Amino acid sequence: MQLGDVAPRDKVALVMGGSGATTTFGELEHATARYRRVLEARGLEFGEHVALLFENRAELFPVAWAAHLMGLYYTPLNWHLTREEASYVVDNCDARLLLVSSTLADLGSAIAAGAPDLEAVLSVGGPVDGMVDADALAAGMSDEPAGDNWAGFAMFYSSGTTGVPKGILREPARVPFGTPGPIDALMRGLYGLGPESVQLSPGPMYHAAPLGWAMTTQQIGGTSVVMERFDPEQTLALIERHRVTHLQVVPTMLIRMLRLPDEVRARYDLSSLQAVVHAAAPCPVEVKRAAIDWFGPIVWEYYAGSEGSGYFAIDSATWLAHPGSVGRAMRGVVHILDDGGQELPVGEVGTIWFEDAGTFQYHKDAEKTAAAFNDAGWSTLGDVGHLDENGFLYLSDRRVDLILSGGVNVYPQEIENVLSQHPAVADVAVIGVPDADLGEQVRAVVELIPGTSGGDALLAELAEHCRTHLAGFKCPKRIDVVGALPRLPNGKMLRRRVRELYGAPA
Repeated sequence: MQLGDVAPRDKVALVMGGSGATTTFGELEHATARYRRVLEARGLEFGEHVALLFENRAELFPVAWAAHLMGLYYTPLNWHLTREEASYVVDNCDARLLLVSSTLADLGSAIAAGAPDLEAVLSVGGPVDGMVDADALAAGMSDEPAGDNWAGFAMFYSSGTTGVPKGILREPARVPFGTPGPIDALMRGLYGLGPESVQLSPGPMYHAAPLGWAMTTQQIGGTSVVMERFDPEQTLALIERHRVTHLQVVPTMLIRMLRLPDEVRARYDLSSLQAVVHAAAPCPVEVKRAAIDWFGPIVWEYYAGSEGSGYFAIDSATWLAHPGSVGRAMRGVVHILDDGGQELPVGEVGTIWFEDAGTFQYHKDAEKTAAAFNDAGWSTLGDVGHLDENGFLYLSDRRVDLILSGGVNVYPQEIENVLSQHPAVADVAVIGVPDADLGEQVRAVVELIPGTSGGDALLAELAEHCRTHLAGFKCPKRIDVVGALPRLPNGKMLRRRVRELYGAPA
């Protein structure tokens, strides 16, 4: 099966929301074929790895499809990361090539300098000094589709409790392109995604859900509308202009759209919408009710992880009967276990485990992989919750210490590691504080070396220290200085106690 076989060649596969630029299925197939031959000429083979550094722009898609159809692993890089963070990911994932948007050339060059095992850096969208011009190479390649097309592997990175990003790896299998996977089948069956769908992605393509929804829509012959960056009113305008049927968002986006003045929201015709799907972070009950009141009973929520272990979903009518739930298991059998591995009764909070939900591993981290599975072969994402008597899941925490800010995972340990390196800091705890816009904001609570003054000058110095070593979205919005942080005799931080003492909203 070829990419261009899923829809008429002149049908639009991709619309860029800001510019309005379109790519037909025929154009996408031909561009994909040329970039594929560029990768093949570099010796890339099934199961090998490339890294992609792109903003939300049209050039990303033929490159991603080329890697996908070759059966490669491809890792989209968050371009908000620091050079050190992104270089670590590129080096750790064993990428042979880094493909870079020409508008991110400076960051691409800096990343490459920190990843010495890269064979080459290829620029896309224009020539860049010191990089191979992928477009020039592609222009000389045949645009005829290749013979064998496989279902490739997007490999996303998620920071772990050690603070070092972890690649979520699935074993390569030669599955022909077009073969529906379990999640693809859920997207079609639950949400009605199909060849006539027009799907809007307002989120960054370096995240799993936005890229996954966009490429799945194209794979089944639908049209994907991709926003260069999220804007609440522009989202409504694009829904009206392109008769969008499926919108995928995080709760922060819902909040910002709901905050638009009533006259602005009433200005746009949203009647084409068939499903508004949100995930990635807990959605406040009052926000969810307001969204259902506005969009109608078409609001869906799902709970899942990039690991592909388990999948919960809930529609509007069911949620109204079970407010706060993320639904019942659509994939895998769910178990709630205590810290000793014993199954807990209905209503009691424990760690969420999945039976018969597939396997995965954390790349080059056997210890973390082993911790994600128990002796029965069940897997966990480390999240905490409880089941009711009807099997509906309610989350109590997301990986306990994880901070979810604007739908983005922020791991406290990574920030704590950076702050602890400052000579004035004796101890540090990082927590998430409720935020009406982002869901949570990052707060650091520090204990200083005895004799150190905790004045404004030091706080500014600590903030600058974070900005130097961390991506902006990970930097604490506030740093509090305290006399002593609560720890057990064994050294374990009592993070829940820190939340109780210092976690009030700013």
